[in-house]
Amino acid sequence: MKTLSRHRLHVIALLSFALIAGSSRPALAQGFIAPLIGFDFGGDATCPTITGCTNKKLNAGVALGSMGKVLGFEEEFAYAKNFFGEAPGLSSSVLTLMSNVMLIPRIGPVRPYALGGIGLLKTHVEFTPSSLITTDNNGLAWDLGGGVMALVSKHVGVRGDLRYFHAFQNLGVIGFTLNGSKLDFGRASAAIVFTF
Repeated sequence: MKTLSRHRLHVIALLSFALIAGSSRPALAQGFIAPLIGFDFGGDATCPTITGCTNKKLNAGVALGSMGKVLGFEEEFAYAKNFFGEAPGLSSSVLTLMSNVMLIPRIGPVRPYALGGIGLLKTHVEFTPSSLITTDNNGLAWDLGGGVMALVSKHVGVRGDLRYFHAFQNLGVIGFTLNGSKLDFGRASAAIVFTF
């Protein structure tokens, strides 16, 4: 008798769960992918300010994430070649991989947003010939920023944004840590947004 009651209880619980799961409304989150292109400025970038700079270095990447009615999440990857400038025998780059929480309210087809997060900031500097000096730094960094996303159709839009990146650790060169050398810079970018 106890076995039959326990069995009925499990069946009722399973049917209740199936009924609740089957009748729930679809999630209101909207996924997106946004290939981006931009340039770095300020801080350690070769452009001292966002305007009036003729030596802009290209920054390209992609962001993907999810947006709800007000909050969202984004994972962004970006790469800047020749971040520290160009000179004979010098090769440099900065790579960022950031996880961000977004405040992104929906106002019709327009979504202004603010974001912040943490992630990886990787620098690479190489002096040639024969890679005489090569320095790689992998460290944690934080970023803050904001922008506007506007959907021009149900699944396609554009966005523009400004972000500030700052490393938690000092840079190291040939095994030595340089005090006061926490990498920081801003980035202005534009992207095409595909939603799904």
